Order: sequence, then C-alpha cells, then structure tokens
Amino acid sequence: MTKTIQYFTKEYLDRCKGMTPEQIIEFLENYRLLFSKIPEKSQLISLKVEPSLLNAFKRRAELEGTPYQTQIKKLMQEWLKSSG
Repeated sequence: MTKTIQYFTKEYLDRCKGMTPEQIIEFLENYRLLFSKIPEKSQLISLKVEPSLLNAFKRRAELEGTPYQTQIKKLMQEWLKSSG
C-alpha cells in the first residue's frame, strides 16, 4: 500500500495557526465525515448557476457517462483533497 505525502504552503499553515478550537473541531469532524467509510445522508442544496454553464456541464457529463450531480460531487471532493 502506498501512502500519499501532503505538502502545505506557508500561507495555509499560517492561516491554520489562527484557528479557534471550535474551528479546528469543526474541520476535523468534517474531514472525518468526508473520508469515513460510512455513507451519510445527502443534503439538498440550492445553487444559482448561469443556464449556459449548467447546460454545458450537463452535456459534458452526459458525454462522459456520468450524472452531472455526481460529477459536481466528485469535483468538490477532488478540490478538498488537493487544497492545502
């Protein structure tokens, strides 16, 4: 099994130093939920997007054989995994 090394920028680490204990707890809980193996109930959200952008996104997702909402969730997860 290969382990991934994550590197953090100085700016990110400086920002983390200013977090309150409540913010740290919230971050850790959100991280645990995001990467836990236990599926959690999805939450319905509302998002305003320009119709042309949404239609283009739906079409590309369709061409790739992925439901567009699934693709949005994948993009969100990838962004969270890569941010830092």
